[in-house]
Amino acid sequence: MLLAGAAAALVAACGSSTPSGAASVSQPARTSRIGLQRIGTFDQPVFLTGAPGEPGRVFVVERPGRIAVLSGGRRSPKPFLDISSKVNSSGGEQGLLSVAFAPDYRTSGRFYVYYTDASNNIRIVQYRRASGSPDRADPGSARGVLTIDHHAETNHNGGQLGFGPEGDLYIGVGDGGSEGDPHDYGQNTDVLLGKVLRISPLAGGGYAIPPGNPFAKAAGHRGEIWAYGLRNPWRFSFDRKTGDLIIADVGQDKYEEIDFARHGTGAGANYGWSIFEADSRYKPGSAPGAIKPVLVAPHSAGYCAIIGGFVVRDPSLRRLYGRYLYGDNCKPQISSALLSSGHARDNRATGLSVDSLSAFGEDDAGHIYAVSLGGPVYRILAR
Repeated sequence: MLLAGAAAALVAACGSSTPSGAASVSQPARTSRIGLQRIGTFDQPVFLTGAPGEPGRVFVVERPGRIAVLSGGRRSPKPFLDISSKVNSSGGEQGLLSVAFAPDYRTSGRFYVYYTDASNNIRIVQYRRASGSPDRADPGSARGVLTIDHHAETNHNGGQLGFGPEGDLYIGVGDGGSEGDPHDYGQNTDVLLGKVLRISPLAGGGYAIPPGNPFAKAAGHRGEIWAYGLRNPWRFSFDRKTGDLIIADVGQDKYEEIDFARHGTGAGANYGWSIFEADSRYKPGSAPGAIKPVLVAPHSAGYCAIIGGFVVRDPSLRRLYGRYLYGDNCKPQISSALLSSGHARDNRATGLSVDSLSAFGEDDAGHIYAVSLGGPVYRILAR
């Protein structure tokens, strides 16, 4: 997804065709009074987040390998972290892709980054905040947490990190790349590709497997796996009020999908890839207990690479409160829907549009942002 020439490469849907019978999006809500306020322009931004206990500080991930920090709306002249020398961003879907701050960040200073290295592998690495400077990280504090073999291809890296309501770290990992999941990794629970993982990072690096993981004690299965049957879960999020998990999984030729798991459910969930693309069969085979998506966005309607967002909990956004925001890298329209187990309802456009959308963000205060790979980052505001 390198701007105009390859706008969808980073999250990579492959090909296009015309499907039948998929969900549509209605016109903007009649009372939609929201807008976009630009907070800055960055170098290929792909993610934004806040740190626990720091409602006035926002961190923007730049794909080449830097994290910018804004405090009180002002951008620090130096990056919070610059690991561009370690990051391989040569492929359109590669780079520094996400950051997540530990729940105890205010005291521990620990945070985690997700990037691709020179061997095309995925690296999850722990860093610490620099002593005496909340706007700088200590580049010498790196501790390896997890490396995932992804050497064969440059695409479908996933890219999301996020701490769940119980304090464990969730990781969205793509199916290993190429097209059509040629090695059937999506349904293989003996590999980490095509999954959402859940781990408990250790203070000195490395991790433990939470005992509640579905395959924690199952021979022949990877204990890190939380959910499987995913193609490229580029962005997922937790509802900060309910703890529900929402996964936006980038599709293949016809459909984009959004998957939903109510808080307290979802362990061992199989979302069907690559036997199914969204709720349609993609190839022969078996996907035991496959769960259908709650929302399907068809390529025939202009979608190509779904960009998952957040359930809005900013009380100032009254017209969007409790609604899930999502968009697409090819279709500028930002939409919202009400999600629940098994289905979505009242799916409609918001009236907002962002070109080359790469991510949504949420800060510690619950404010919502939209990120464009072209450079601009916006906060969504009530008007």
